Amino acid sequence: MENLDQSPPIQPPSRHAVSFVLLCVLLDMVGFGLIIPVLPALIRDVGHVDIADASIIGGWMFLAFSATAFLFSPLMGNLSDRFGRRPLLLLAILGLGLDYLLQAFAPTLAWLFVGRIIAGLCGSSWVIANAFLADVTPPEDRARVFGIMGAAFGAGFVVGPAIGGLLGTFGPRVPFFVAAAISGLNLIYGYFVLPESLPLDKRRKFEWARSNPFGAFRVFRRYKGVIPMCVVMFVFFFASSVYQAIWPFWGIAKFGWSEAMVGLSLAAFGVVMAAFQGLLTGPAVKYVGEFRVVIIGLVCSAIAALGYGLAGGMTAVLVLILVHGPEGFVHPMLAAMMSKAVPEDAQGELQGGIASLLSVAMLLGTLFFSQVFGYFMREDAPFQSPDVAYFIAAAVVAASLAAFVWLVKPEGKKA
Repeated sequence: MENLDQSPPIQPPSRHAVSFVLLCVLLDMVGFGLIIPVLPALIRDVGHVDIADASIIGGWMFLAFSATAFLFSPLMGNLSDRFGRRPLLLLAILGLGLDYLLQAFAPTLAWLFVGRIIAGLCGSSWVIANAFLADVTPPEDRARVFGIMGAAFGAGFVVGPAIGGLLGTFGPRVPFFVAAAISGLNLIYGYFVLPESLPLDKRRKFEWARSNPFGAFRVFRRYKGVIPMCVVMFVFFFASSVYQAIWPFWGIAKFGWSEAMVGLSLAAFGVVMAAFQGLLTGPAVKYVGEFRVVIIGLVCSAIAALGYGLAGGMTAVLVLILVHGPEGFVHPMLAAMMSKAVPEDAQGELQGGIASLLSVAMLLGTLFFSQVFGYFMREDAPFQSPDVAYFIAAAVVAASLAAFVWLVKPEGKKA
């Protein structure tokens, strides 16, 4: 791989190069999704623990992954501004492939944690991919291209768990080998088709101050009316992180789901959310307005979380996944309402702040709910139940609904 300071001459990006970047994001999400259904079995196999302890360990592993991604994403972006997009993107893909192999062969839990940290570091490839697309796309076309990028994210998360669940029937380590192979092919393809998109005269000196991940939060206190919606968004995403925290563990403990069933349920979840966000957001806003759409989304979210805790079988779960769909309205609606309180020249700064806020909320929520699930599945718990985390999540969503009605008026102004 070329030296970081000796990037190849700038070439006009071909259609293959843009397609590769989009494919890179898709395959990264497929690789990430592949391992979700088999992670409980892998932790139990490597650590020789029961489902309760496996969920607790899984929560700490997610913390290792998310904290690393949060801390290093700004660094990766700034390094790409200094050394160019191509070398950093290829290094990230190489790192992910090696990480999947490391986890496939991991003999102990410590090695799984090392793998999650590497994945968090290299998972920042989407930051560099966004920068590449911004380099090669005219401003008037960026919304369309970034929309395609979002679709690649969603498609990868639907396809990944479904394939991972099916592959998991052959053993919990098999999806990791497949994910490593996907990353390897992606690296080879990118090495030959990906040009550098950032000319030398547009690169800037690297500065550590620009890589501060907490600096993004400054935007919230600069503009009136933003903080109340930040509170609502933080509480809501803290609660909704219950699904990534315990869904596979919950399905296995409550219904005896196989890895294939876990994967298919996650795929169904992704399809429903994508349908509501992509097809129904516009009509919903047109007919009832942003404020009421947020209320509908939060009410459905609370009902779904409570319902999962009370569900008695797969049929009920499938019905609840449909009921759950309007939750997909909440994030884009709150982001849209917040954007109206911020001037046009600060929209990028606002979106960066929102991304950082959501990362912290979901990091803390995932850790919290995984510990709750593990505690109430232990033999020495006051009572054993796989559902307590969902009941707590429903209460927290209800609190976010109360905060929204109390703090925010339909115009988005502070009450």
